Amino acid sequence: MAAGSTPENPNSADQPIRDAATVIVLDRNAQGGPSVLMGQRGASAAFMPSKYVFPGGAVDAADAQARLDGDLPPRTSSLLAAEPREGSQVTPQALAAAGLRELAEETGLLTGRPGSAPEGWDHYAGAGLAPDPSALIYLFRAITPPGRTRRFDARFLLLDAERLHGDRNDFSAACDELSHLHWVPLPQARALDLPFITEVVLAEVAALLAMVGNRPLALQPTVPFFDNRRMSPRFLRIG
Repeated sequence: MAAGSTPENPNSADQPIRDAATVIVLDRNAQGGPSVLMGQRGASAAFMPSKYVFPGGAVDAADAQARLDGDLPPRTSSLLAAEPREGSQVTPQALAAAGLRELAEETGLLTGRPGSAPEGWDHYAGAGLAPDPSALIYLFRAITPPGRTRRFDARFLLLDAERLHGDRNDFSAACDELSHLHWVPLPQARALDLPFITEVVLAEVAALLAMVGNRPLALQPTVPFFDNRRMSPRFLRIG
């Protein structure tokens, strides 16, 4: 799931905005160079059909109560809570939980430590793991413009593949929401059929890598935000 430009739907009423979380898993040591995990949405999907996207999806009510093993870093939590949207009660923990849950469901990949999984998190329970959000890096935020078939307030969270549990190439436990799951070298990702906002996020990933070099990935002082909640869009940096 991603938030961004899709064809206008002038014959339908404007859609409500749902909070969402997307996880960009980055393998800095891939054979073909730094690579991100992507999959293709179904051709019949109501939102962004056939597009290549990062794993993610809408925040569920249960995500707010999901017990995670560890906390988001305070600065990350503060930035996720900034620029609240009217009518939204989403918390930083719920966003982190949604991202990790969707990553597990759509790819079968997990990040965590030995422990008890939240109720309903079958992938983690089967592995004897508790999900750990502490390594998530808040990279980007975008709200889908008015007039689209679905609208999301999506927070893009970056995760180093070194924090994954088990074989990062094993997608056998993935659901069927995304097909053609694979690691895509950053220079090649632009050649895929992408939503506009995914192209922008890929540029942010490349810029971050150029900045940190061989140092660990880290939260930057500000987070770019494409705010399309109203007809007049605005761009700002949260921080």
